[in-house]
Amino acid sequence: MANLKDIRTRIGAVKTTMQVTSAMKMISAARLKKAQDDVEHIRPYTSHLIGIIHDMVSTYPDVTINYTIPGRGNKVVLFVIASDRGLCGAFNANVVKAVQNLLKNELNDDYKKGNVEIRVLGKQAWKMLRSRNIRPLILEEGQLSDPSFTKIAMIADELISEYDLGVLKEAIIVYNSFINAAVQEVQVQQFLPVKIPEVKRTNPISEYILEPDRQAIVDSLMPKTLRSLLYQVVLESIASEHGARMTSMHKATDNANTLINELQLMYNKARQSAITNELIEITSGAEALKK
Repeated sequence: MANLKDIRTRIGAVKTTMQVTSAMKMISAARLKKAQDDVEHIRPYTSHLIGIIHDMVSTYPDVTINYTIPGRGNKVVLFVIASDRGLCGAFNANVVKAVQNLLKNELNDDYKKGNVEIRVLGKQAWKMLRSRNIRPLILEEGQLSDPSFTKIAMIADELISEYDLGVLKEAIIVYNSFINAAVQEVQVQQFLPVKIPEVKRTNPISEYILEPDRQAIVDSLMPKTLRSLLYQVVLESIASEHGARMTSMHKATDNANTLINELQLMYNKARQSAITNELIEITSGAEALKK
């Protein structure tokens, strides 16, 4: 009977865990919907900004972009975006692995010289990097709980300012790009100096009247584009986090349900065995009394 009690206790514990994972799955699903909507809204906005700048530069040779060449400084900023909370599978571990690969390969010389500064958005990645003795680390707190454009724009402006002052050589972002609820891909994206990709636009820029002048428009749009780009990256990471957590909790709930079924089968077998033993004892006792 003690064995039956142990199995009942385990079944109860697993059921409690399954209730928690199921609730977390539903919460993540609700948050994912909002985060996914945010990503779908910011993507075309950023794409249009980049498209305008690309058209201006490719159409008018006299237009230049100030942020397309490496900065005059020595510092390299590695901006890492992960999550503040765990229970999201390999979401944080994949980002940390990408950071380690960068430091061992492309940024190895700069890292050995002490020129690499790692700024982290997300306590979980910060803890993991710290446990691996990766320094120096700067934790950007309070950004993921309320990712407003104003807060993220301030971070972008700080990087732009360091570039303008000749302190920064380049800035690289490492984050999870949102593909769908079940798929997230780690991206290593250069933030500064800028690489303007080609974006197809319906109407050529030459059809528009540009005021006050072409160069002034590009100079004004470039900081706005960088702010929007960083904000998009943060929103992509947040959507990826919710997707990863929802998937992880879904798998955990399924595993808990499978374990409960296995334990229930064990319980039924043990109970049947106990009943059989009791019947044998009763029958044996009755036979002994007849004798």
